[in-house]
Amino acid sequence: MRYLRFSMMDAADVAKVAQANDKVMANLPQGYKVLSINACMGIAFPGQPANTIVSVSIVETEGAEALAATSYPTMLAGATIWNVPVMDVPISGVAETEKRLRG
Repeated sequence: MRYLRFSMMDAADVAKVAQANDKVMANLPQGYKVLSINACMGIAFPGQPANTIVSVSIVETEGAEALAATSYPTMLAGATIWNVPVMDVPISGVAETEKRLRG
């Protein structure tokens, strides 16, 4: 399953979070794949606190264990992480997919 992974941290915690993330990335669990990592250079959402760094990643995982194994160490270092499940929708078949999912 694919997830949009929002990682938020106070600017003061960036060094600790980066160090924890480097350890996680050096030893990724089986069934976990990072498709992209992007740094947000603006306000990612209304109400975002000042001095908050936000990164948005797209990850693919085969199970909750792999997702937890990569989230937990980074959260202990000071990041807040939201893993939002997303679904691939074909570009040319959006209306048909929507009808099928509506039931």
